[in-house]
Amino acid sequence: MFLNFNGEVREAGVALLRTDNRGFRYGDGLFETMLFRGGRIRLGQYHFERLVGGMRLLGLEFQQAFDRTMLERLIGELCAVNGLDSGVPARVRVTVFRGGAGLYNTLDKEAAYCIEVSGLTGGGWKEDGFALAVFADGRKAIDAYSGIKSNNYQLSTVAGMFAAQQGFDDCLLLNNHGRVVETTMANIWWVREGRFFTPPLSEGCVAGVMRRWLLGALAAAGYDVREAPIRPEELAEMDEIFISNAIRGVQWVRDLSGQGFSCRLSAAIYDEIIPKIQV
Repeated sequence: MFLNFNGEVREAGVALLRTDNRGFRYGDGLFETMLFRGGRIRLGQYHFERLVGGMRLLGLEFQQAFDRTMLERLIGELCAVNGLDSGVPARVRVTVFRGGAGLYNTLDKEAAYCIEVSGLTGGGWKEDGFALAVFADGRKAIDAYSGIKSNNYQLSTVAGMFAAQQGFDDCLLLNNHGRVVETTMANIWWVREGRFFTPPLSEGCVAGVMRRWLLGALAAAGYDVREAPIRPEELAEMDEIFISNAIRGVQWVRDLSGQGFSCRLSAAIYDEIIPKIQV
């Protein structure tokens, strides 16, 4: 397999960074995980806006021109090099990080990037749903950086390992007020009496591109959709729970810490709303 490192196609598995690189040392950067098919990134404008906004927030700048058109071209070329059919969905990860070396307080805005592609496996509707637990040993801070997909992924990493060890598919993460934020890989939604809810960004959740799209698409389809905070114990009272991310669209949650849920509306969203994505 091959990747694109700062505009050059390189063999995957070959060392590319020095150990004093800021991105390696401090998780100083951010990433986007995207679905790519037919030369386009699904929800590509939303992805690019989040990437640029996150870079601005972290004080990162590309030294050369870099826009969505260029990104899609580079991804398409990399898919071809790796033998991925342009008509088949591919999983793409774009990692952007501070390219220089030095201590954490060194002034340096120059950004480096790495693009990785792979065939998409395990997609589609998960018939048996997701089983979630609550991860209580860490908290996600609420601040100006909460919404970006930071390369410092410590909390999600340990929570993900906890889920695997305990036999769950994923874990709910909580903020420093003990309220629900998201899972390690997706935004969280719930349904109560036909109304859809998700935590507001002010609760500390990642500004998910699928979350952003769904807020508008559900409202346009005539559903009552709202943003509201919630505590984990309150989720047990909901009719349905589902998660959303850029790769899998939406997936229903069948079980949260032993409490079971249905998927009537979740399945309808997957079948009727997600296929309408054209952004």
